[in-house]
Amino acid sequence: MRTLVIGEFISLDGVIQAPGGIDEDTDGGFKHGAWTLPYWHDDIGTYFIETMKDCDAFLLGRKTWKTHGDAFNPLPSGDVFGDIMNGMKKYVVSTTLKSADSWKNSAIIKDNVAEEVRKIKSLPGKNIYLDGSSVLAHFLLQHDLVDQINLLLYPLVLGSGKKLFPDGLRSAFKLMETRHLPNGVLLLKYVHA
Repeated sequence: MRTLVIGEFISLDGVIQAPGGIDEDTDGGFKHGAWTLPYWHDDIGTYFIETMKDCDAFLLGRKTWKTHGDAFNPLPSGDVFGDIMNGMKKYVVSTTLKSADSWKNSAIIKDNVAEEVRKIKSLPGKNIYLDGSSVLAHFLLQHDLVDQINLLLYPLVLGSGKKLFPDGLRSAFKLMETRHLPNGVLLLKYVHA
């Protein structure tokens, strides 16, 4: 059985919304986009590349899939991040997308999401990785489909925004790794207990 990993940039108060761009996700009037940028350190890029070596598929919500596709699909061959992101299989969960042709190696999951994710997890392969995609993350957590959570915890409080964990969820995880980065960010890896 493949491992489903949620990887998120997260603030001290649990916000995961719009970490990388000012206008990345303004739902709910969110005005704090790009909150991770002042903390960039090359160790974050190294962590991402290390993590992707154990993955061969992405599972994403429609908005995150589109944002990632718009950023990575145009990158030329030979770009480290572009090659990683474009080369992997992508599953996008959406009831509104008509086609997934705008980003290489993508397929749409429209119905029976829990059942389809279980099928994907049962296929041979490496880890399946989800980032962003707050609505989908909530769904997967509520259906007990998440095996591991990797957090890059940033030392700031945003006060509002989309959270990783849905209200009412009760689930236990075991800490398996911590790493302190030079910029004050903590890497925390948890496995489902």
